[in-house]
Amino acid sequence: MNNWPKLLLAFLLLFPALASAQNFPAKPIKLIVPFPAGGPNDIIARVIGQRMSELSGQPVLIDNRGGQGGVLGTDAVSKAAPDGYTIAISSAGALAISPSMERVAYDTSSDLTPVTLVATVPEMLVVATNVPAKDIGELIALAKAQPGKLNFASSGPGSLPHLAGELFKLTAKIDIVHVPYRGAAPAVNDLLGQQVQMTFLDLPVLLPQVKAGALKPIAVGSAERSATAPDVPTTAEAGFADLRIENWYGMVAPKGTPKEIVTALHGLATKAMADPAVKEKLAAQGATLIGDEPEHFRSFIADETAKWAKVIKDAGVETAK
Repeated sequence: MNNWPKLLLAFLLLFPALASAQNFPAKPIKLIVPFPAGGPNDIIARVIGQRMSELSGQPVLIDNRGGQGGVLGTDAVSKAAPDGYTIAISSAGALAISPSMERVAYDTSSDLTPVTLVATVPEMLVVATNVPAKDIGELIALAKAQPGKLNFASSGPGSLPHLAGELFKLTAKIDIVHVPYRGAAPAVNDLLGQQVQMTFLDLPVLLPQVKAGALKPIAVGSAERSATAPDVPTTAEAGFADLRIENWYGMVAPKGTPKEIVTALHGLATKAMADPAVKEKLAAQGATLIGDEPEHFRSFIADETAKWAKVIKDAGVETAK
């Protein structure tokens, strides 16, 4: 009987969160996209956000806060009120790579609450049409025959395409030179102009040029072939299982968000992702929807952070930390 006051107090403290979760969402949700409108992150967020709005009866308002490779928008959600009404769909770069590359104002592991891994998008390795290689084995042989002569383009220092190229160098034991650009578009333009020889970029970015025959596809970094490019082998098929490179996008909330609210957000997001129309729209973007549990997503972020931190260290990538 002496425990009853403590149990009653615990229930009274928990009751507001339970009541709030039962009514969640009771007002519009702000969904921060830490990149400008029109990119893969934005498209994924808008498609899923629209369906979340339809399911919940509350608007899901997209707030594009681009800058610093996704860091600024991710930082904004880390500082928001932990009530579930300000969340983000952020990227591999902002959640797992940038903390090893530069000083960021948030700690991914402690300042953010994982909700679910939303989607993965494979990186595709392509070469310019004048490169005499049709598969990854021939490309590696070419690079080894001409050490330091072949270049790979990226969307900027410390970006996923940059680190993908560094991982390729480490895995294949080749010497190719990094040429950074300010975004994917200028990198692709110079690849089309044969100023550089190869690049890793999100599959949807490269697919139109590949289908037009303007770039030669070599491999995709996903575990399985992409439905949007079924004829392109995976890196694992080519004998490089460690060269698995996928961009990914995950939903996060501020630290301190009550578990009940996280559960409600998770349920709403995964229900939206299960919609056939949502799957079809995002499959056209080369995205594979995931929808895992929050704790699994937390472990996934930790694994990805450790993976890219090791690549940064082993490749001797210059950082701003």
